[in-house]
Amino acid sequence: MTLSRLTLLSSLALTVCLQAAAATPIEEIVVRGELRPAGIDELPSSLTVIGADVIERRNAQHLENLLGIAPNVNYAAGASRGRYLQIRGIGETGQFIEPLNASVGIIIDHVDFSGIGAVTTLYDAEQVEVFRGPQGTLYGANALAGLINITTADPGDAAQAAIDLEAANYGTYSTGMRASGPLTDTLGGRLSIQRYAGDGYVDNDYLGRDDTNDFDETTVRGKLRYAPNADTTVNVMAGRVDIDNGYDAFSLDNSRDTRSDEPGRDTQDTRFGSAHAVYGGFERFAVETTLAYAESDIAYGYDEDWSYVGFHPFEYQSTDLYLRDRQTTTAELRLVSNPDGRLFGDSTEWVTGVYALNQDERLDRHYTFRSDEFRSDFDMRRIALFGQTETLFGAANTLTVGLRVERHDADYRDVDGAQFDPRDDLWGGRIAIDRLIGSDTLIYLSLARGYKAGGFNADASLPADLRSYDPEILYNLETGVKGSWLDDTLTTRAALFYMWREDMQLATSVVRVRPDGSSQFIEFTGNAAEGRNYGLEGEFEWRLAQVTLFGSLGLLDTQYNDFVNGEGRRLDGRDQTHAPAYQFYTGVEFESERGFFLRAELEGKDAFYFSDSHDDQSSDYRLLHLSMGFDAKHWAVSLWGRNLSDATYEVRGYHFGNDPRIDYEPRTYTQFGEPRRYGATVHWKL
Repeated sequence: MTLSRLTLLSSLALTVCLQAAAATPIEEIVVRGELRPAGIDELPSSLTVIGADVIERRNAQHLENLLGIAPNVNYAAGASRGRYLQIRGIGETGQFIEPLNASVGIIIDHVDFSGIGAVTTLYDAEQVEVFRGPQGTLYGANALAGLINITTADPGDAAQAAIDLEAANYGTYSTGMRASGPLTDTLGGRLSIQRYAGDGYVDNDYLGRDDTNDFDETTVRGKLRYAPNADTTVNVMAGRVDIDNGYDAFSLDNSRDTRSDEPGRDTQDTRFGSAHAVYGGFERFAVETTLAYAESDIAYGYDEDWSYVGFHPFEYQSTDLYLRDRQTTTAELRLVSNPDGRLFGDSTEWVTGVYALNQDERLDRHYTFRSDEFRSDFDMRRIALFGQTETLFGAANTLTVGLRVERHDADYRDVDGAQFDPRDDLWGGRIAIDRLIGSDTLIYLSLARGYKAGGFNADASLPADLRSYDPEILYNLETGVKGSWLDDTLTTRAALFYMWREDMQLATSVVRVRPDGSSQFIEFTGNAAEGRNYGLEGEFEWRLAQVTLFGSLGLLDTQYNDFVNGEGRRLDGRDQTHAPAYQFYTGVEFESERGFFLRAELEGKDAFYFSDSHDDQSSDYRLLHLSMGFDAKHWAVSLWGRNLSDATYEVRGYHFGNDPRIDYEPRTYTQFGEPRRYGATVHWKL
């Protein structure tokens, strides 16, 4: 379907809805990832919330299938999934032997998965919240650019169960089961299990296989909710995500046809759990406690020469494998004011708390060009105190003030004798003022300060002055407007922001040529003096009778100031990495009273630079998605398609020499995003 046909479809849908019955008001969206639950249009910040209905319509298996909906959000693959996230142009694009301080936090049901985004499968997910801009009060060091909070469905009050089946092209299938309901008068439970598998989108011509870049993902999650009285609620969750994917994504011909004789793998076996308790029996405040744990065994490896023995001179061949064991424990105690606990003449609500994180990571690397095994141990500890007040003054004005102070300690040791013990005292926060105009429109102005801890580069071949780097500080000045009109059938949100980065941390690289002519790619992180990121974000949803129109737009301008990359080139004034100048998303959905639905979506993105090390860029692109189906009382069926125009677009890119046919001349090598996908899903509601 062409863009003009999609526009015609939208126009016809709008004409129909204007002639139809009265529109249905849009339901309020409650944000769970904030310090206290609040409606999305009550918060003085820019964020996107994606609900379970959109996840289901898009047939999204993984977070990467949804990120095009949120303005100014991008991702980098370099693995089987979009593992690394960027918000407003800030975020990592890869990881090798060095420990990673993530710029975008990832939380799933209170469990911290920052830096290991492969785990973000979406079966039985209820809501995805994308917070843009530094979350210095809310989360701290791993949320310099923003935070993604995913909540899965909780136990329900009534017994229910469902079986979900999917079949799609590229040998894809999925089977899932969900069951929920009361176990006793005070205890409820929920269990969800899914297996997702597919051949992937690559043909390995040398091995004669079409599954060397395959998907094999299993998600299991159980929840218990205990509510013995009106004042006490305890939620306990445990689960496992077992990712056993292949990794054979790069071709010397920049195509989906590879020649690897030893295809790589991208696996992650994660066991996790959390306990969240709320006690509201005190007169002035409620007490919230959270304890969460995750343990992950991660294997990431690839065929470095992308070919077979005999293709390169001197029978050169190489593989690289990274085995990581990571354990993360977090604990938080939070006091949240009740109406009787407000301060200053009943005008000020408040939240205060303490947070602690302990993370241990062990790495074993097996590399062809290293005779012994590289091993390292990295231990990181964070403890923070935080608080926030929200003061109402006048009839419709609110002043929000938040502060977080954090101590960051780390210890690193490896077999090459490297020892690093960084200690950083960090602080962040925000001050915001908002005004409610009438009963439907909120305008706000905010200034936030975020931070990211300093770190180090583990590669012993780097000179001493490149082995460590300083913390980064980010300031975000933002103004926005949110509101609903036309009897609450139209909602809009818009924000203008200006961010300046101090001692910005950037991943750059150097390429060294081996004696046989092949290239060794060495990536490291350093500090640039400063950078600027500014832009616009907007979203709307207009519900008219049985038709809903929706969309979002992100505009972004980024630049470096006083930065020299690993090759010695100055990049002053150049756009930052993975920071497209625009992103858009728009669509229309029709839902009949008898259960039939039809949904069309179009998303697009401007070209962006792959790296700070070179000037190669992706292509700009547009993706068309369609879904249609029928939802009855006890069953539902849908037909869906993503990227129906089969657009070719890149999700990761490198620049170096790896092809003997052109005498190892450096060139761009890219990894492609999802091609045309289509399939059918069936749900039985028991």
